[in-house]
Amino acid sequence: MLASEKKNLERKYFRNLMQKSSSIERRNVEINVNSYVESLDKKGMIMNHIGIYWPLKNEIDIRNLKDKYSLALPRCEKNKKLLFCAWDGKKLTKDSEGILSPDSSRKLSYKSISVIFIPCLSVDKNLTRLGYGGGYFDRFRVDENWRAIPCIGVLTSNCISHHLLTKADWDIPLSGFITEKEILV
Repeated sequence: MLASEKKNLERKYFRNLMQKSSSIERRNVEINVNSYVESLDKKGMIMNHIGIYWPLKNEIDIRNLKDKYSLALPRCEKNKKLLFCAWDGKKLTKDSEGILSPDSSRKLSYKSISVIFIPCLSVDKNLTRLGYGGGYFDRFRVDENWRAIPCIGVLTSNCISHHLLTKADWDIPLSGFITEKEILV
């Protein structure tokens, strides 16, 4: 079986598990993400923009971070390029993947982002992320400047893989992950 076929089977399996996560579990992940960001703030980390994502169906919604912090959302471009753009809670438009995002004129450099949170279908013990298959985050993190920024997966604990996920040559491990049960960063 090809790696792409294995990944598609894993996506189907973990997408099903993600759909079974409860609103309480998702809310508790959100609380842990907030706790983690507050701990960085208390340690004196300079908090520029925090990269988050626009939540799709059953993904953890961490947009409430905007109440205390400056946020950035990803914008997918037609050439499979990912940008992070400042988000002030105002007008968004659909990007090339149909996901709401700020206008590309609000593009930020890696110097303006302190930490990035990304949604995961699954993560394994080696911090290999299973995403939706677009490859946007891995292509984005090929740049060593962006890869140097902590990139933390967000998911419910039922989606943590107890086996190693299929890893492609281009997959870049996460810096850690946060669930409702643990903050592993």
